[in-house]
Amino acid sequence: MPEKSENNLYNTMKRTTKLFIMAASAAFVLSSCSKLGKLTDENFTVTPTPLELIGNEVPATINGTFPVKYMKKKAEVTVTPVLKYEGGEAVGQSATFQGEKVEGNGTTISYKMGGVYTMKSSFAYQEPMQNSELYARFDAKLGKKTVSIPEVKIGYGVLATSQLLSRCGMKASTAPDAFQRIIEQKQEANIKFLINQASLRASELNSVSIKDLGKILREINNNEETRALQNIEVSAYASPDGKYKFNEQLAEKRQNVSANYLKGELKKIDMKADVDTKFTAEDWEGFQELISKSNLQDRDVILRVLSMYKDPEEREQQIRNMSEVFTDIKESILPELRRARLIVNYEVIGRSDDQILAQYEEDPSKLTVEELIYGANKLVKDDETRNQWDQTIARLFPSDYRPLNNMAQQAIANGQTSLAQTYLKQAASINKNAPEVNTNLALLALKDGDIASAESYLAKGSGSDTFKEVMGNLNIAKGNYTQAASDLAGVASNSAALAQILAKDYVAAKNTLASITKADGVTSYLQAILAARTGDAATVTSALANAIKLDPSLAERAANDYEFVKYAAAVKSLLK
Repeated sequence: MPEKSENNLYNTMKRTTKLFIMAASAAFVLSSCSKLGKLTDENFTVTPTPLELIGNEVPATINGTFPVKYMKKKAEVTVTPVLKYEGGEAVGQSATFQGEKVEGNGTTISYKMGGVYTMKSSFAYQEPMQNSELYARFDAKLGKKTVSIPEVKIGYGVLATSQLLSRCGMKASTAPDAFQRIIEQKQEANIKFLINQASLRASELNSVSIKDLGKILREINNNEETRALQNIEVSAYASPDGKYKFNEQLAEKRQNVSANYLKGELKKIDMKADVDTKFTAEDWEGFQELISKSNLQDRDVILRVLSMYKDPEEREQQIRNMSEVFTDIKESILPELRRARLIVNYEVIGRSDDQILAQYEEDPSKLTVEELIYGANKLVKDDETRNQWDQTIARLFPSDYRPLNNMAQQAIANGQTSLAQTYLKQAASINKNAPEVNTNLALLALKDGDIASAESYLAKGSGSDTFKEVMGNLNIAKGNYTQAASDLAGVASNSAALAQILAKDYVAAKNTLASITKADGVTSYLQAILAARTGDAATVTSALANAIKLDPSLAERAANDYEFVKYAAAVKSLLK
């Protein structure tokens, strides 16, 4: 009896164990079918790492891998990149992937082979993102059941180096003067002669042009401080009709009588000057010019004759053969060519720098607007005095936009953006298309982060002295770094160096930073970034220390700047 009981107990235990193993196996199978398992950071690569701010966006290219036998045939997985930062998170563009038995719009991934994929995403930048981490977040289903896949950290940080643009001093545009101390002038008179004659007629000598010529000669002679004679020319001509030899002699006679007349006039006013003379036997050049400007019926035919025939006698014969038109030529063209040209070349000499300054102190209203703007822009040494000059110019010449623009330029340089806006609004009311005004309005819009308005204003800023610089700054803000570096080529400024660093032209950036005459904390900070990117550890430390010394506010930025991620220990020691 007991022996039988022992056998029954053994058999019972055997059956129980078998049932347990079968149940456990079934549970394992059910569990395996209902889960997809974890993904790790090894399944992802992110470009760039760390992320980088471009314009106002943080773009990311995510390359992912689903391992072999991961994507079950009834599985559906949505991958969403999420950038987490202190105080919030930004959700990027998601993508959906599915198993081979799912009928949907996602990308199908083979269960046996696995699969790779690429996602592009972009996040609108906020300053806290500088210290952030990028995660892949998953929403998954297996059939109709929702399954959990833990999110994975796949990237970190945002290089926000382009944001240093706001710390770079931007140069405003100055409206220029048109002052010229020495202006070259010319006074010309014509004496006409009758056909085949070289006699001076009283009607010609009493003409307005001859009288004006005499007046200029007297002004030059009596005002040596403000007028300077360069030379006097006499050029005499004969018309291109008749024999060449006769015309040559006739033109020379006309030259001589005209020169003698002019010498007599110089003697009357006791003015000593040489008279340069020349004559042209047949004035074909003048003939062609008058024909081209005329309304003659066969004008184009005559011009073709002049181009086809170079011999003077052949030219004249061909034109004479055109009997009807030649009559018009004799009456309207040839008489204008029988002449002598009298030309006085001289210079008008304006006030010297000392005279302008002295006149301003005595009575600025006696200065021209160009002298005043020249004085304000180039003679005055300090900002306060320059502002006084511009205030005076605005009062004396209220219809000129330039003094208002130039006061705005000074206000921008001093950080008074509200005052600058006021002046620019007034300047625009006078001339809304002034390039300097629009360039400065673009600069202020750029400082406010209003890229659209900056572009709109700058479209009307071409020709201003800082147009290319502001355009370069605008392209930095838009993320067009190569173009920005091109716009700012040759400019020794922080923003030019910033553009070159962002465009990865490190040799140019180094040269630019070394050329900046008024280096500041931002200059040193950019030198530290350049050193970090080129592996110069010693310069990273020294430049960053100098940057923080010159501008302590840069310390907080440095603490979170992923430009220095490889030099974290050195940066930390500087911030103690």
